Amino acid sequence: MKAEIMLSILATSDIHGHIFPYLYGTGENAEHGLGKLAALIKKEREQSEISILIDNGDLIQGTPLTYYYSRYLSSQKNPMIQILNKLEYDAAVVGNHEFNYGKSILARAVSESNFPWLAANILFSSTKETYFGLPYKIKTFENGLKAAVIGVTTQYIPNWEKKQHIENITFESAVSSLKRWIPYVQEEEKPDLIIVSYHGGFERDLRTGEKTEEQTGENEAYRICTEVPGIDVLITGHQHRFLEGIKINGVAVVQPGFNGQALAKVTVKFKKKHNDWLIDEKRSTLISAKEAAADEEILHIAGYYESKTQKWLDTVIGEIDGDMLINDIFEARLKEHPLIEFINKVQMEAAGADISCTALFHEGAPGLSHQVTMGQIVSNYIYPNSLSVLRVSGKDIKDALERSASYFELNDEGQIIVNPDFSFPKPQHYNYDMWEGIQYVIDVSRAAGDRVKGLQYKGRPVEEDTQYKVVMNNYRAAGGGGYTMFKDKPVVKEIQTDMAELLANYFLEKKEIKPSLNHNWRVLAGE
Repeated sequence: MKAEIMLSILATSDIHGHIFPYLYGTGENAEHGLGKLAALIKKEREQSEISILIDNGDLIQGTPLTYYYSRYLSSQKNPMIQILNKLEYDAAVVGNHEFNYGKSILARAVSESNFPWLAANILFSSTKETYFGLPYKIKTFENGLKAAVIGVTTQYIPNWEKKQHIENITFESAVSSLKRWIPYVQEEEKPDLIIVSYHGGFERDLRTGEKTEEQTGENEAYRICTEVPGIDVLITGHQHRFLEGIKINGVAVVQPGFNGQALAKVTVKFKKKHNDWLIDEKRSTLISAKEAAADEEILHIAGYYESKTQKWLDTVIGEIDGDMLINDIFEARLKEHPLIEFINKVQMEAAGADISCTALFHEGAPGLSHQVTMGQIVSNYIYPNSLSVLRVSGKDIKDALERSASYFELNDEGQIIVNPDFSFPKPQHYNYDMWEGIQYVIDVSRAAGDRVKGLQYKGRPVEEDTQYKVVMNNYRAAGGGGYTMFKDKPVVKEIQTDMAELLANYFLEKKEIKPSLNHNWRVLAGE
């Protein structure tokens, strides 16, 4: 028997439904997708002595294909699961976006999987038993080497998700859960290696330990490395970062970006000593998908679903008298844009509310052309959000606007730029909201927390103690994005139809709409 062995731990994370190597918004080629990663996975497995393959969460949601599947083809097998089965994944971890399409879609995905879904810290509220079955997976190799994989997920899901999607489920701190489960696995299974796969990211600087964000518990990876003994390898995700070649407190850590842009690989060298396998060396790397040709066998598995999706995306649903195209994404947040005003007006009409807020969700949002297709709708409104009408105070509105105002800062030349906190460590441009139904001015030259001026509703000042009804998406209504002032506020009404469908239905009903701007808000760099 060999006295040395090299184990390859391969991991994907935050695939978000991306299989094909192109951008849905533009149709352009892209160097990403599970099709490309599949080719890398097959090659790495061929070259490895022994290997483990793990998905670290946020797999089944994120593209028009997964949206179309969940709405119109859910009686058929999930294409994402079919691909992971074909690639013979050893385990998957539950990500926060796994819940977006509801319990039944998630339960079906789990039941179709030839591998376990791991989530040690997701529990039945009533019994505190693990919701997805075993929280860990043991893989024993022919040479007797035994590796344990423990899965945990960000505990912050209740701050984003629709209540009915997580009913009777408790989300425990990943740190607390691991402190309980790792000693158990060590005692009961006696593995030679413990891998933690965590759908969450880092709350502190990896090298200095300085705080990089508010310590809400959303990300706990630094604490996991420094407070939980016994971990050899930590796979992370959620923040969409590219992290390799790093050790924290002796733990090898890795994070492979998002949308299938890279495959994570951690190599662990073992040496045999007195009949035991001991870790001699470990190293984390990322393998870029750029040079890989997509695996045709994997693309074929999803081909039927993709063709149905593309036909749906090409459907013309209405026209604009002109257009609502976005030529400069920063300008569309700095100055009122007809697309944002349109989305807010659709929200207000659907909810029967006269105050609304929404965000421009991503940097690739193209806007809407003269002829509007379903593809354009879902390329701009990429999340399966529904709407909530909350009863909030004038102070809550002011606090929310100040949170949005923190999106901006001034550079040395006095020009307005994006606050780096909204770009690093994870892009969060979707956490800047623009409002309709009120009038306000954001003065970026003023101190943070005191930037909102001239706040009015129907020509009168917004009073701190007065109650107002505001419509917003369910993510924001739950306090997501640092909008804690909305958390647990009274819900006046919920509209369960997804926003993408509400926008499409608006065009289908009206046939043609005119772009409009009422200039109810401004962003200034001082008077």
